[in-house]
Amino acid sequence: MNELVNEYLNDCEKNMNKAIEHLINEYQIIRAGRANQHILDKVFVDYYGVPTPLNQMANISVPEARVLLINVWDQSQISNISKAISMADLGVNPIDDGKSIRLIFPALTEERRKEIVKNVKKLCEECKVTVRNARRDCLDIFKTMKKDGDLTEDDLAYCEKEVQKLTDNFTAKADSLSASKEKEVMEI
Repeated sequence: MNELVNEYLNDCEKNMNKAIEHLINEYQIIRAGRANQHILDKVFVDYYGVPTPLNQMANISVPEARVLLINVWDQSQISNISKAISMADLGVNPIDDGKSIRLIFPALTEERRKEIVKNVKKLCEECKVTVRNARRDCLDIFKTMKKDGDLTEDDLAYCEKEVQKLTDNFTAKADSLSASKEKEVMEI
């Protein structure tokens, strides 16, 4: 098999892997009944006119199962950070004591858990669509190569089989991640 085919297969695998990594990052943000500092990953604070990620302005810890403690390095920014957290619509209100900020997460209701599981499934399906799109793009390249005479019929069949193996592996990985996140969300 020529080097070009292997390069396209590697690119396809990289694209599918990016979809899985994105899914993992999205799942880290979803809270499942206990405090998770990754929920603040998408919170940006206006720090002297520059949108700055919260985790670059403070130390975030989990002192208790449902509490996040944010120790701000620049005390003058506590009100800006509280405002940014409130605007992020995380479902919790920041408690500001002048030195640090506490986020106390309420216990999830059954209805909220089911809502979160729907979101988990939706994210999984989006990941699988991205994986299938990577498969389609790769197969289109191989079909063009066959049409141009760069691949034989047997080579094309081999390439299609390899791309399908990649697709099956990454789809199974997405399903596995989704199932474990659903289980985590539904635990009481």
